[in-house]
Parts: sequence; structure tokens; C-alpha cells
Amino acid sequence: MGVPAFFRWLSRKYPSIIVHCVEEKGKECNGVCIPVDTTKPNPNEVEFDNLYLDMNGIIHPCTHPEDKPAPKNEDEMMVAIFEYIDRLFNIVRPRRVLYMAIDGVAPRAKMNQQRSRRFRASKEGVELVEEKSRVREEVIQKGGYLPPEEIKERFDSNCITPGTEFMDNLAHCLRYYVAERLTNDPGWKNIVVFLSDASVPGEGEHKIMDFIRRQRGTCINTQTDLIMLGLATHEPNFTIIREEFKPNKPRPCGLCGQTGHEIKDCQGMPREKQGQHDEFANTMPLAEQEFIFIRLCVLREYLARELTMASLPFPFDFERSVDDWVFMCFFVGNDFLPHLPSLEIREGAIDRLVRIYKDVVHKTGGYLTQNGYVNLERVEMIMQAVGVAEDNIFKKRKEDEENFKRRNKEKRKRMKAEQQGPAYLTMGQFAPHALGRRDRPEAVQNARHQACDMRMQSNMVNAAQSLKAMMKNGGNSSAGPSDSADSRGVKRKADDSDSEPEPEDNVSLTWTRQMRISGGRWSSHTWRVSAGYCATITR
Repeated sequence: MGVPAFFRWLSRKYPSIIVHCVEEKGKECNGVCIPVDTTKPNPNEVEFDNLYLDMNGIIHPCTHPEDKPAPKNEDEMMVAIFEYIDRLFNIVRPRRVLYMAIDGVAPRAKMNQQRSRRFRASKEGVELVEEKSRVREEVIQKGGYLPPEEIKERFDSNCITPGTEFMDNLAHCLRYYVAERLTNDPGWKNIVVFLSDASVPGEGEHKIMDFIRRQRGTCINTQTDLIMLGLATHEPNFTIIREEFKPNKPRPCGLCGQTGHEIKDCQGMPREKQGQHDEFANTMPLAEQEFIFIRLCVLREYLARELTMASLPFPFDFERSVDDWVFMCFFVGNDFLPHLPSLEIREGAIDRLVRIYKDVVHKTGGYLTQNGYVNLERVEMIMQAVGVAEDNIFKKRKEDEENFKRRNKEKRKRMKAEQQGPAYLTMGQFAPHALGRRDRPEAVQNARHQACDMRMQSNMVNAAQSLKAMMKNGGNSSAGPSDSADSRGVKRKADDSDSEPEPEDNVSLTWTRQMRISGGRWSSHTWRVSAGYCATITR
């Protein structure tokens, strides 16, 4: 469903739903690779009947990976996709059905989201090229070394769209792949394979769910990569497989190719030797991606404990409450609707919605959804409760931003002070000495003369700073009465000021709603958070 940060929040709140996959590797004998026998029992000690693959989640990482070198041509991309499917098949080992769905023509709502994302990505790409050129010139002017720019043909991910030549070639290659596996692989012998390519309209996950609903009698243990839709099926045995998420992966700098810094912080330092004779200079460390199982049966147990409510004016139905929970998660955003500005998963938006739901459901007289239809009058009561809490949400967000800026400012000041060092060092007997040195400090011959020399030297430093500041100010050496002796005559920089210039903030901490409900339908829902943000959804 494309809900940002949802899986990270889910795995932290309900950690028991995650199980690492046990994967059996192929063996090599006399230079010949022996494939895994998928007819044997599953090493994960659970047998799956059906495997459903949302192919776009496989196509993108295989055509333009982030943690390894990109394929050189289209043939290598197809081979990478085949190997990825083989690996998933070896882990899951379905016994009845393999269903592969590629995104077809998307609904209009997602087209609008895709268009905005692609325009934004194109704009950010142009800005990145300009920043690289600017930083490269600065580093070279300072005497740094950077490897020469390489002109590489970059794969355009926009061709992963229905109607392109690439998608047509992919469909032909997948048909060949399926025919070859059904003929030569014993593990594929007794399964039925379905391939829904890009010529079939609809999102891949929606095509999968439609197939599951039509084949409900044969789906015992199912396998896909969608959490929301998996819960919406109300199937008791539903498992999801996905790549294990590993945050904070080191990314190489776009200029020098070294890790540990970004483009804006690149200094053009010489590259460290890789290996004894620099034999690993052009190799990228590869770590095989691991997979995890997400057990929706365990997630349903968690939700049963969290959504159970006592003293309801109507009978409690767990399946209806799960539908309401899935519906409320849409308010934090998905591929079809923009998220509400006051609801961020990182700020505990889903937990806040659940608390509001459990408080308001006693007044609504029933659940929010029924058989896929939404009761808008009850949803309006939920939205009114969210609107009451919006002021505090925006105020807390503003306070957190100000605290973050203040901490960064203090950190910059500390780093600057550490780089500059002390403005004046005492000499002679009072000079600082490193610990552990055997040489002793010089003896004081005349303490009065020594103290006088130190005062004279300090005055000369202050006079030089004052003269320098006066020349910068155009001869104006007047100082305010509140200036301290150490900072007298020194011009204050923008970084040293206590108040940073802030752009005018037009954000209003009130939510203006206009909801017109006629004939049981939601005609218009308009919200405005700032003078530059207005969204309207018409149904």
C-alpha cells in the first residue's frame, strides 16, 4: 500500500510477528552448481500452499539496485529477476499455486501520486547534478583530488510502466522462464502458475487480492507482500515474505566514491588502499539480502488484545474492528490518498487514532465500515476528535523543531571552538605541558616581571582584535554597554547570533473543515493547514 514508515512502526510495536527465513543454499561440486531440491519439506517447518508475488517489488531492486553494481544491459536485468524469483520459490516452496502479478494501468488517484513523485524526483536529480559540479570545483580549487567523472548510461526507472517496450520484453521473458521451470524443475511439477502482466489493468496487489477472493476455498496458507490487504482478507493463515530492512546502510560519496561522508562534506582526500596491493579497489562489498516472514496470524492476536472494548452498546465483532483499523491507517497516507498533515506515523499517529477510535466508538453506535462501505457520519465524529487534538500536535511539532535547531547550533559552536583552540596561551612557568613528559618547566626568575609580560601580551591580542573589527566596521569602534571585555570590538557573525532568521510561518494551528453530506455520500472534504496547502477530495 506504500505507507511510509509503517513497517518499521509495526515491527517495533509487535516484534513477535517477525520471523527470519531459513534458506537452504545450493551446493557446488567440481565447478557444477547443484540446485536446491524444492520437493523436500520446507526448512522453515511450515508448508505453504500458494505463493503470490507482487512483481514490481522484484523488478525495481533488480534493475537499479542500491547496494550493488547495476546490471549492464537488459539481459542481465532479466537474469537477476529470474534468480530473485528462484530464491523466493526455494524459501517458500508452494505446493499448489504460484501467482505473479505485474502492475497494469493504475487508477487515476495513483496516477496523480506517481506524476507528482516523478516530477519531484526529476527536479531533485537536476539539483544533485548542480551540487556535484559546485562541490567538485570547490574541492579542486582547494587542492583536493577527485577521480574523473565517468559518463554512465543510467537505467530510466520510468520505463517500468505499462505500455513500454521494456515491460513487453519482460512479459515474454517471464513466459519463457515459467515454461522452462515447469519442464525441468521437479519442484514446479505439481503447481499451477498464473502470470498477470502489465497488459491487465489494475495494481499488482489488487489483482492478487481479487484472485484470492475468487479462490478462497483453496487458499489455506497464502503468501504475499501486503499487510493491509492481508488483514482485509480475514484469512487466519496468511504470511508475508519481504526483504529484511536494515537501516543506516553506508552509501558512498557521489564524488570520491568513499563512505563516511556526503557530497557536501567531501574534502577530496586520497582513497585508502583496498587490500595489500589495492586489488579490491573497484569492488563493492556485497552482502546477500536476507528475508523475513511476517505472520499475520500473530498480528491478529495483537490487534485482538488492543481493539477489544468492553461495555459497548452493540455486540463486539473482532473482524469488523480489524476493518476499521485498516481503514484508519489510510489516514496516514497510501498510494491513492495524501496523508493528513497532523498525522505522522513517526509521531505515534496510529496509536493516537486507536485511542480516539476506542473513545468515540461508544458514541457512534456502530463500526465505521461494513462490507467495504464507509459510514461517513461516524467517520466525521472521528475526524472531529482528531481536529480537537491538532493544535497540540502542531505546537509540539514546532517545539521539537526549535529544540532540534538549538541543539544543532550548540553543536556547531562546540565544534568551532574545538577547531580554533584557545585565543591566548600563557608562557613560561604557566605554559601548558603534555602529561607524561619528562622535561620540566622553566623556573621563574622574577614573578612580577613574568605576570607583567603576560598582561602586556594579552592586551596586545585584544588590541589587534579590536583594530581588525574596527576596520571591518568602517572605522566605527563604538561598543554597547552590555558587551563583555572578551568580545569588545569583535563583529558578531550570523552563526554566533542567538536568533536565527526564520522564514515567515503561515501555518495555522486550526483545521477548517467543510463537509457536505448528501444522500449518504461524502460530497466534499476540504482541509487547510497553511496558506499554501489546500487539498480537496471529491467523491
